[in-house]
Amino acid sequence: MQHLDDVRNMLADVLGLGDRKAHLDADSPLLGSVPELDSMAVISVIAAIEDWFGVTVDDDEINASVFRTLGTLAEFVDAKLALTQKTA
Repeated sequence: MQHLDDVRNMLADVLGLGDRKAHLDADSPLLGSVPELDSMAVISVIAAIEDWFGVTVDDDEINASVFRTLGTLAEFVDAKLALTQKTA
């Protein structure tokens, strides 16, 4: 998970987690565990991923498994960035 710290910072910024950011690691559950991450916040996080990392996220790429943990979200970002670099 090459971009774990970047994803943690982005998520904390979008959700306004403040000091709780320090307690997030790769195994930290997101959906159902972080109250700020509701359905509307998921849309904001997806938009932030596109802005922060310069990738495009299609609707069919997003499902609950992407937001299971911070690690799964970081793996998704890593995969998107790797795909973007291959096509560049």
